[in-house]
Amino acid sequence: MTKQKRKLNINLKPLIKRLESITKRKVKTRLMGNYASVFRGTGGFEFEGYREYTLNDDASMIDWKASARANKLLVKVLKQERALEVFFLVDVSESMIFGSTTKLKNEYSAELIGTLAFAISAAGDKFGFATFSNKVSNILPPSRGINHFYRLCKILTNPDVYGGNCNFVEALDFALSYVKRRSTLVFFVSDFVGLKGEWEKKLKLLCSKCDVVMIMVRDPRDETLPEDTNLVLVEDPYSKRRLIIDPKLIKHHYESYVKREENSLREAFIRAGADFLKLSTAENFITPLVGFFIRRRRKWR
Repeated sequence: MTKQKRKLNINLKPLIKRLESITKRKVKTRLMGNYASVFRGTGGFEFEGYREYTLNDDASMIDWKASARANKLLVKVLKQERALEVFFLVDVSESMIFGSTTKLKNEYSAELIGTLAFAISAAGDKFGFATFSNKVSNILPPSRGINHFYRLCKILTNPDVYGGNCNFVEALDFALSYVKRRSTLVFFVSDFVGLKGEWEKKLKLLCSKCDVVMIMVRDPRDETLPEDTNLVLVEDPYSKRRLIIDPKLIKHHYESYVKREENSLREAFIRAGADFLKLSTAENFITPLVGFFIRRRRKWR
């Protein structure tokens, strides 16, 4: 019997249409503006033209040859090039195929990445992409343009992409070998459930090479158990082992454990040199993203 494909509730078509047409909506003015101002890139400067010298200008910027031809003092006008490249590494393992809200974690993550990719393209930056579960796959080298954006969307909406175990160490090894430029910004998007191996050392090494942002996507049931139910059947997403539990009996222990685990991960990420943002599938991601960008801008002033 053939296995039925999962159907994903990833609402990218209306999202894309909305993103392409808006000029005054919050997604563009708040998200794109804050992204562009925080992640400026480390490019050089390109020549734009000349303007007349004023007393407030640096005299070293005077172009004496151009000034002699024009018979007045002229200074060069330079524009900073955005040499920033963004690379997404997205967890597509079994634990991301879970949800108690209208969106599974992988569906929520897909819409998040689609929105960020659109903002990155609008800022004139390149973005690349890869997924990871047991191994790294679906690699899109950094590029820009609407066709590149649609290639990303095609991968995100393909049900066959999702499944398998989470090998975070493999994803870090890939990033360490693949990312060559210090001006690259790497986004990891995952629930970061059940991380194994020496990932902390590798993450610290990656953070020494480039800018890294860890985005934790969690469902409310990752953090708390329901109170209005009796016995519940739960399943390990990786081993597929099943267990019947009474939520009322383990609720306090479960929530305490999850809180400790999340705090431990947050501290490890920050200790390694990465930025950290936690998102919940129960809330829209635009406001938390904008808040993150604003905090980051204040941090680096």
